[in-house]
Amino acid sequence: MAASTTRSRRLFTAAVAACGAALLALTGPAVAAGERPASWTGTWSTGVTGAATPPVPAVTFEDQTLRQIVHVSIAGRSLRVRLSNEYGTEPLVIGEARVARRAAGAETVAGTDRPLTFGGRSSVRVPPGAPALSDTVTLAVPAGSDLVVSVYLPVRTAAATQHGSAFQTNYLAAGNVTRARTLTGATTSTSWYFLSGVSVATPRRAASVVAFGDSITDGAITTVDANHRWPDLLAGRLGNRDLGVLNKGIGGNRLLYDGNTLADGPFAGIGPIFGDSALRRFDRDVLAQPGARYVIVLLGINDIGQPGSIAPPSEAVTVDDLIFGYRQLIARAHERGLLIFGATMTPFQDTTIPGYYSEAGEAKRVAANRWIRTSGEYDGVIDFDRAVRDPAQPARMLAAYDSGDHLHPNDAGMAAMAGAIPLRLFDGR
Repeated sequence: MAASTTRSRRLFTAAVAACGAALLALTGPAVAAGERPASWTGTWSTGVTGAATPPVPAVTFEDQTLRQIVHVSIAGRSLRVRLSNEYGTEPLVIGEARVARRAAGAETVAGTDRPLTFGGRSSVRVPPGAPALSDTVTLAVPAGSDLVVSVYLPVRTAAATQHGSAFQTNYLAAGNVTRARTLTGATTSTSWYFLSGVSVATPRRAASVVAFGDSITDGAITTVDANHRWPDLLAGRLGNRDLGVLNKGIGGNRLLYDGNTLADGPFAGIGPIFGDSALRRFDRDVLAQPGARYVIVLLGINDIGQPGSIAPPSEAVTVDDLIFGYRQLIARAHERGLLIFGATMTPFQDTTIPGYYSEAGEAKRVAANRWIRTSGEYDGVIDFDRAVRDPAQPARMLAAYDSGDHLHPNDAGMAAMAGAIPLRLFDGR
């Protein structure tokens, strides 16, 4: 009996060794001594939302190619693209998809065009409510470069999942022209459709910073195609720190309430493109991001200003409500081991949005900012308010930083915000 048991153990050990050798043959050589294995890190991302509703006209595509431009943050030696049908009610049919480095406009760099496959398939049906992550694509991606993601939509497709305000020129052309280096007769758009992220493989343990906010984080109202959003400028400041920056700002977004606009107001129908509340989307847009280690929260001004002007008055919030929301984000970030930094809300006195500013709302902003600065509950504080306010009129934005609507910073204001972020915050856990 003992001899039989010993022989069985030897056979089992040999079988395990053989399986291990076969697995190494399939997956490639072991990592060299002293070298860390590759990890996936987000290099670009956007927050996706549903589509606007009537009276806003619907957007549809059929037998057309979307060619969309994204500006990456951290470099990588290979990549994956994440598409999204998360707000769709019908399957999203992708006839073909490709990725390439961008030369200029809609033109790709010769020799960089690569097919995107999904589970080995060059065409795919993405179920309603689901994303689709591509297989690995071997393509060197320099930091601060642009990628072109081309998606062919063969059947009639409603633009159910989108990011409405990209501040980036994208292209739409007839037929399947995903492989074309240049496009002729294309129309343009400043929205992204069905595209939510790009991650890269890095040779050592990199990480990402998630910028989680509203239109000010999204980049309103900066110069189109300039990549002057404060998260872009932060990525430039981070240099060789092996940190990607992911912009999860959504115009009109609120901390506590989903996008919701008055049916008889000037913003009727666009509530869905303001996105789910921060509390609802935090797990998907922050915790699930590849390599996420840090998150910067700039939210609350729409919770203060929208009710009664854009959103129903019944959705008004108190300072205690805002603090509750912040504490929820802090607890959920800490549960997953992320460092979370609170950013103070910027001034908005005399904003051109009718009914948005009030003295009562300003009092809420001041009180909430005081809590962010002094409570000690965030892992760090970024004082955007101090960076862009007029010292002589603290409730107003400095004229040199004002886009003109007295709410959104211009390109110079975005640079001041990025410059106000202490880089020591990203030195460790």
